[in-house]
Amino acid sequence: MTDFETVIGLEIHAELDTESKVFCSCSTKFGAPPNSQTCPVCLGFPGVLPVLNEKVVELALRAAVALNCEVGPQNAFERKNYFYPDLPKAYQISQKALPIGRGGWVEIEVGGQAKRVGLVDVHMEEDTGKSVHGDDAGWADKSLLDYNRAGVPLLEIVSQPDMRSIEEAETYMNEMRSILLFLGVSDCKMEQGSLRFEASCSLRPAGSEVLGNRVEIKNLNSFRAVANSLRADLRRQEALLRAGGAVAQETMLWNEEKGVTEPMRSKETSSDYRYFPEPDLVPLEISGEWIARVRAELPELPSARRRRLSEGLGLPEETAEKLTATRATADFFEETLRAHGDARSVANWIIGDFAALLNEDKLEIQESRVTPQCLADLLKLIDDGAISGKQAKEVFAELYQSGKAPGDIVADKGMKQVSDEGQLSDVLDRIIAANPQAVEDLKAGNQKTRGFFVGQAMKATKGQANPQMVNELLAEKLGS
Repeated sequence: MTDFETVIGLEIHAELDTESKVFCSCSTKFGAPPNSQTCPVCLGFPGVLPVLNEKVVELALRAAVALNCEVGPQNAFERKNYFYPDLPKAYQISQKALPIGRGGWVEIEVGGQAKRVGLVDVHMEEDTGKSVHGDDAGWADKSLLDYNRAGVPLLEIVSQPDMRSIEEAETYMNEMRSILLFLGVSDCKMEQGSLRFEASCSLRPAGSEVLGNRVEIKNLNSFRAVANSLRADLRRQEALLRAGGAVAQETMLWNEEKGVTEPMRSKETSSDYRYFPEPDLVPLEISGEWIARVRAELPELPSARRRRLSEGLGLPEETAEKLTATRATADFFEETLRAHGDARSVANWIIGDFAALLNEDKLEIQESRVTPQCLADLLKLIDDGAISGKQAKEVFAELYQSGKAPGDIVADKGMKQVSDEGQLSDVLDRIIAANPQAVEDLKAGNQKTRGFFVGQAMKATKGQANPQMVNELLAEKLGS
């Protein structure tokens, strides 16, 4: 679309990693039976009063400071009024005029070029309940409501419309997820709804400074859904504009099965929600000392860690990026590296065989039975010639399932590689004596015959011969 420019903004909704809800003591644990984690406060009964969870403010402040926001001395909660069945009070306690963080920015890199994406604000709010519709659960013409999620603390991060491609939007989402994970602010489990997105997009003539009518796409719970919905709606907008029509400012839903966005309602503005100060919560004061402490306690963020791994250890940028996707992965890598000093070898195992098994089981690295010391011990067995690379993969698969020490697995399976030069030399002498024609073929230049000798050596040692040593001895005996 060379004659149009794409404009994209994103809202990120991250459930904060607390044990209790934002205004009551109900549990936030995922997967409990429907409506089992509720009370009069989060159900919106008359006469109840909210009490602010201090941990929510601490985590939100940590994010605001890390995202370069301006944190004012006062911020306040407001009521955002709208009616929907999963909102029991018919209003949501949120922040508008005085959010915990204003402005701010995140730096991303696309195509080797750094770009700063600005933020409108970072604010706290309570989550809504969840509607379970009949089509989703097998009940014809029925919808049920689960209020376990009502009152779960949310951090909403609203970007400026600074992204100019879907690739930039995907990079921004990945970077934000990594930052939130490194900060320990949210577990970001999209399959559990801990991280959700709302995307806004528009088109304008190339070179124009005037923004086109914005379309918002709601309730997106994966990077793929964001990218595909943006792609579909931008195509829809382009077709309208080229036909001489106008793009309506409206809210859309993503229909994944059909691959299209579908109208939900006309786009609301702030006035539609009739914001007014929450009368049951006093303004929140955040001292300079509190901000200074949070700033001093911030961990090393993903971008800085990527640079350190890439520039300090000489790892490829793509490898460093995969290792810093989560703080747990980066910590696992560095702890393994302290026990085994080969950075490339450690990195390749983590982002290769290990990552494949974790993805298959939908596990995070910290949830597996493999410890950094176990992986380091496995790599040492390879370095010492005790097992081959092929055997190591088999050992790792067993280690991943059982958590047993690599040395014990090797002993149990009788896998220890034969690297004794005298023993292998005797084996080769017997094979050479028994196969005079193969010897002549190899001396005549038929290099395929070399594989025959290596195979015979492996057979004679039940697959435990060190193949590198076999090749070296064969070259000494029969010439290279």
